[in-house]
Amino acid sequence: MPIYDLVIIGAGWAGFNAALRAKELGLKVCLIDSHQIGGTCLNYGCIPTKTLIACAKIFSLVKRSSNFGIELDNLRINLAAIQEKKDKVIRQLSVGMQSKLSGIDFINSLARIISAKEVKVVGRVINAKFILIATGSYPIGLPELKFDSSTSLTINPEQGRRIDRKKIISSDEALVLLEIPQSLLVIGAGVIGCEFASLFSILGAQVTIAEKMPLLLPAEDRDVSRKIEVIFKKREIKVVTGADISTFDIENYSKILVCVGRAPNTNGLGLEDLRVKLKNNRIVVDDYLKSSLDNIYAAGDCTGQLMLAHYAAYQGVMAVQNMFSSDRKKADNSVVPACIFTEPQIASVGVKENDTLVCAKRIKVHKFDFRASAMALIIDEAEGFVKIISNQETGQIIGASIIGPLATELIATLALAISCHLTVSEVGAMIFAHPTFSESLRETLNKP
Repeated sequence: MPIYDLVIIGAGWAGFNAALRAKELGLKVCLIDSHQIGGTCLNYGCIPTKTLIACAKIFSLVKRSSNFGIELDNLRINLAAIQEKKDKVIRQLSVGMQSKLSGIDFINSLARIISAKEVKVVGRVINAKFILIATGSYPIGLPELKFDSSTSLTINPEQGRRIDRKKIISSDEALVLLEIPQSLLVIGAGVIGCEFASLFSILGAQVTIAEKMPLLLPAEDRDVSRKIEVIFKKREIKVVTGADISTFDIENYSKILVCVGRAPNTNGLGLEDLRVKLKNNRIVVDDYLKSSLDNIYAAGDCTGQLMLAHYAAYQGVMAVQNMFSSDRKKADNSVVPACIFTEPQIASVGVKENDTLVCAKRIKVHKFDFRASAMALIIDEAEGFVKIISNQETGQIIGASIIGPLATELIATLALAISCHLTVSEVGAMIFAHPTFSESLRETLNKP
């Protein structure tokens, strides 16, 4: 039986990118997953949600076509065709990912770690010098609103089509709905909740979004949170903050979408028997992503840190580097862009104004409204703003939040600026093309 240099449990974004890095280093690698390659991101998260959102965006634009002098009639949504578009994107990306795994042994199986250097799969035990756990996360339910587990698909004899009978659903089920719910209650106004509220509102559902905190997107800049609430209300999304779920009558809604967070997926791995340190089911790792056992590392959502696919990929690569290189580096999460694909988009990186107020840092706030952007007016998407935070003493850019068109693309420039310790004057002196959205960054910083 061969001894692998590295066995990776979990083929999501952390495990997949870790496997590719290990392959580049010439290591003998085994990748294990009981589900599809790509994990949550490809199959139940980033890719399918953004595909559906892109389809909804097209529908939204077409509905506003008269603003551009184009008259269209008899618009309708073909949800089955939208779902097929989503599935096609997933299939195409999956094929590409599988081709990259050439030279890496892939085992489609459940896995259990039985010793610090042994992993049990169906029918055999695999030996490894190092083990990387990258098992991701799963949607959290609510005790008072448990996800429906009954058979979801039944046949309507009158119409001869399938009907989804599940009422209380997670984001996983929301991605495969066969029809647009007439009324939808979204519980939880974090990233996932707000994205689905925006999506289904555009597609025609009557949406209510409920959040127990005082603001939507409580982790974002407060001005951004207030702005998206105003925009949601303009679009006839009912917003309830400071919500008490017990006061809602679930019979009033076609579907209840529970989006209250995700939990690390660590059950069944045998970690308790090995005395791998856990905290609230997440694997505790040090700055180098090593667990409490020397040759077992962890990356991605199972560590319970930033649950973002791009950060998981970064952690996976960093973990491999630290296992097999003498030049060990600490994993850094100080400059990680966060993107929310609502309509309009939201993105942030670094510190936020509310963070700096708590820390009593001396800052300067630079702000630019998209209503002053030529390109925003051209495409009729002028809702939102750019907010950039700089250190008042050094002029260095330390944070940014954007709500508006192409926010998820614009944030990359500011992430680079923060990583390179660039100042307001340095970025403000750059030449941005006109007319573009990118020039709004220069406008933000050059405002008197």
